[in-house]
Amino acid sequence: MEDKTENSIDELLMWIVSVDRRLVLMETMKGHTVVKASDIAHETNRSTQNISRALHELEEKGLIKCLTPEKTTWKKFVLTDIGKEILKKLDGTYF
Repeated sequence: MEDKTENSIDELLMWIVSVDRRLVLMETMKGHTVVKASDIAHETNRSTQNISRALHELEEKGLIKCLTPEKTTWKKFVLTDIGKEILKKLDGTYF
């Protein structure tokens, strides 16, 4: 069972690294507990749409969770436990 989890983590790592916006988002989350698309976009000089797409992708994979799902704008996100584990593996290797 541990092998399957490790394979899943490796697959998620490669999935994140394969698209720049996902990697940029994970790197930015390293310094924040709660994030909003507009804040990350401003910090990284990327469009809010680009970051929003990355947030949506990471949420679908269970790496982040929306704290304010009832809102249509200004949503706030946090890393899940698996997201924190992935971030630890990315840190030092990819950023």
